[in-house]
Amino acid sequence: MKTNALIRVFLLAIVLSTICQHARGQDVLIVVNKDSVITQITSAQLRDIFTGTRSRFGSGSRVVPVLLKGGPVHEVFLHHYVGDNPDEFRARWRKAVFTGQGSMPKEFASEAALLEYVAATPGAIGYVSRVQDPTSVKVLTVTATQ
Repeated sequence: MKTNALIRVFLLAIVLSTICQHARGQDVLIVVNKDSVITQITSAQLRDIFTGTRSRFGSGSRVVPVLLKGGPVHEVFLHHYVGDNPDEFRARWRKAVFTGQGSMPKEFASEAALLEYVAATPGAIGYVSRVQDPTSVKVLTVTATQ
């Protein structure tokens, strides 16, 4: 009888963990330079941009992906939108750099620094947990993969 109870507790913990991870993924905001013409992006486009397989927005304008160096927002973004953990993500980019197929996106130690760069750089796209000044950047709506 105790074994069944332990199994139920274990399964409940897994379900709650999954729900919490999904909910945290919703807290990540995708931001672009305020002059960008796009207002939404698909999760597939995000993945392609941050894995280096896409270098232009759907509108045809150049895209400049930027990253946080680490932390919970970085990990949630990678898990939810790219499908990698930080080590897998870094390994993917190292391979691209080594083979001459790309260069690692610019990284920032803080959300404030990332937001400042996105606000000042045409085509820049990044992610944060919140935006202090909604007039400095544009927050995109992320739609399901098409």
